[in-house]
Amino acid sequence: MGDILSTIFSALDNGNLRTGLERSVRNLAPASIRALDTWPYLVELAEHVRKVKEEVFQNIDYYIDETMKSVRRCAGHAYLAKSPDEVKRIVDDIIGDGRKLIVKAKSMVTEEIQLREHLIAKGHEVYETDLGELLIQLSGGKPMHAIAPAIHITKEEAARLLKKIDPDVRDDMSIEELTARVRLFLREKFIKADVGISGANSIAADSGAIFLISNEGNIRNSTNLPPVLISITGVEKIMPTMKDAFFQALVQSGYAGLYPPTYLSVIAGPSSTADIEYHRVYGVHGAKEMHVILYDGGRRKALKDEHLWEQLLCLRCGRCQAECPIWDLVGNTWGGRVYGGPMGIGWTAIIEGIDKAAPLAMFCLGCRKCREVCPSKIDMPSIIRYIKSKF
Repeated sequence: MGDILSTIFSALDNGNLRTGLERSVRNLAPASIRALDTWPYLVELAEHVRKVKEEVFQNIDYYIDETMKSVRRCAGHAYLAKSPDEVKRIVDDIIGDGRKLIVKAKSMVTEEIQLREHLIAKGHEVYETDLGELLIQLSGGKPMHAIAPAIHITKEEAARLLKKIDPDVRDDMSIEELTARVRLFLREKFIKADVGISGANSIAADSGAIFLISNEGNIRNSTNLPPVLISITGVEKIMPTMKDAFFQALVQSGYAGLYPPTYLSVIAGPSSTADIEYHRVYGVHGAKEMHVILYDGGRRKALKDEHLWEQLLCLRCGRCQAECPIWDLVGNTWGGRVYGGPMGIGWTAIIEGIDKAAPLAMFCLGCRKCREVCPSKIDMPSIIRYIKSKF
């Protein structure tokens, strides 16, 4: 508990962190409210998604098997990994020998298993391509929000960090100018990359198609340009059909306040053509190989826990974080190694253990705001009370 208190007090004393959070939270919650007011059908879709996910959870092994079969029918390669080490071993085998240039889309699952750090330690050149995640990589910190990982970083701090990759960046540059410098830097990496790595906002069991939301356009570049694509996703992202998977992606985008999404990619297998004699050939302008890794990481065990299972309904829109009075003050410094805020208590219990999550839960005020704004209506206050009882 002492270490947690020290971390929280340090966060409260960190002027840059507080300024970054205050500036960002001011914009985050209203954006979600505007989206739901403008497109009220998102609330109905959220109710549908929860109902369907509960069905998947009751038959999770069946849906894992169906998803893997569907990926293979689309000329992709499918794997089920139970642990971080197993994911890393599969990824290493796919990448092969030699130093590779790897571009990554934002993925909380890869944060869980510390994949970027592993690949860099193996000698590869790895770049996060989401602007927020790139800033996190350059800072050596951890994502501060599920959707906006660098929500706590001010413009001034962003400029300082971006000088590490572009010495021409100046302190007085505008946010628009800083973004333009990142575009120039990453453009070359996209073109030259040997491997692209992504997560998935959802994946359809009936087709093996993964759905990816992006507003920057980086995910399309990361998944289309390199010859090898590796997508890693938690088994809780599985939906029965493409329609359901599409709805899940829309709900996450809407409740995150990023609606409509600028890009919504659907990828089912490597690129292909049948334009000559209707003969199917794989590996045209997009990826030549597609690998999908379904990751367990304690999720199936959590589905058997009468308290923790509900946390797996989480779409990671981050709406609960922006509404939480404690998170608004200290961000994801109140959390486990990866996840913070209200959703982070349950997720930390699942991936790191209740012993790790219990002291964190003691800082919850029990205001119940998190449940009210959650698209899946997850009873996070009850989950947190249960975890508190284990302290």
